[in-house]
Amino acid sequence: MKFSVSSSDLQKKLSLANGVVGANTVLPILEDYLFDLKGNMLTITASNLETTIITSLEVGGEEDGQIAITAKILLDTLKALPEQPVTFDVDDNLKAVTITSAYGKYKLAGDNPEDFPDLPVQEDAQTLHLNSDLISSALAKTLFATSNDELRMAMQGVYVQIEEASIVFVATDAHKLVKYTFKTEANSDTTTFIIPKKGLGLLKNALGSDEQVEVSYNKNNCFFTLGDTKVIIRLIDAKYPDYNAVIPYDNANKLVLDRLDFLNSLRRIAIYANKSTNQVVLNITDGSLTISAQDLDFSNEATEQLSCEYSGDPMNIGFNAKFLIEMLNVLTTEQINIKLSTPNRAGILVPSDQPVAEELIMLVMPVMMGS
Repeated sequence: MKFSVSSSDLQKKLSLANGVVGANTVLPILEDYLFDLKGNMLTITASNLETTIITSLEVGGEEDGQIAITAKILLDTLKALPEQPVTFDVDDNLKAVTITSAYGKYKLAGDNPEDFPDLPVQEDAQTLHLNSDLISSALAKTLFATSNDELRMAMQGVYVQIEEASIVFVATDAHKLVKYTFKTEANSDTTTFIIPKKGLGLLKNALGSDEQVEVSYNKNNCFFTLGDTKVIIRLIDAKYPDYNAVIPYDNANKLVLDRLDFLNSLRRIAIYANKSTNQVVLNITDGSLTISAQDLDFSNEATEQLSCEYSGDPMNIGFNAKFLIEMLNVLTTEQINIKLSTPNRAGILVPSDQPVAEELIMLVMPVMMGS
């Protein structure tokens, strides 16, 4: 196997795939990139068995072949080189790799490509096409709300619900919940599945702007094809909680606020909140919102007042400031609406205006007063 390639072009591709390469893996071969050269097309594969990234680029191919190369030493070498052509020469019998640059030669041991695990196959898969910006937006709005609790496997992913004319993305950790719906052209298949957040984080990094993405899925995997790169993510095999049951729809109290004013106020007030609950208290009356926090252990407290529009009964309600700040960071509109029913039921945050084809609902559970 022999080829030459631009060092920076190759480095970009390896960096993209590097997100799935693990150190100290159960299978040592998973610390490698798999190189497969056919003609002038080099295909690079990396996998951790949960997520697989396959990407390709054009090179000056001289001799076809396959080799597995330790990811860290190869990527570190390319990062340390200025942009220039490099040549890879592989001794197929000894599995020895020689890299030649303008500065000199670098030799490293390769591994047997046949030890690399078999890749998931796109069998019995349904396919749809989505714009990369739409997927990026859906991930930005939902990934932060997924759970880190290993005992709640289903919540460690984003729940995707494909309906006839729309797709719903849902994420929750039982304290906060995000539901993002967007209209699509007619989908021939209606189904649901859960995609783990780690794989989606890697997909997010791989997405370009305003490009078509082919999304295929079967009962085990989701396949995202974007240009010359494919990201394959193994689905979570678990039952997602009935999220609709926790969204309160009868919310008589409505608060309209400037998003940035509220966000900045929360950032300041949260400094004075109890570090275990992060509790801030919203005291809402007609035309005025008082935000306060106290940490009795250290005699810290802070209060601020914001003007607002409010229709409903005066209310005192406590929330985790960290969760509110995360949500306000994801929202982009100038104003936001907060819908409330009672101090012990979830609050609903929505943008003040939404595109016709989209609907975003964020839910945050209250922190009980005095807790």
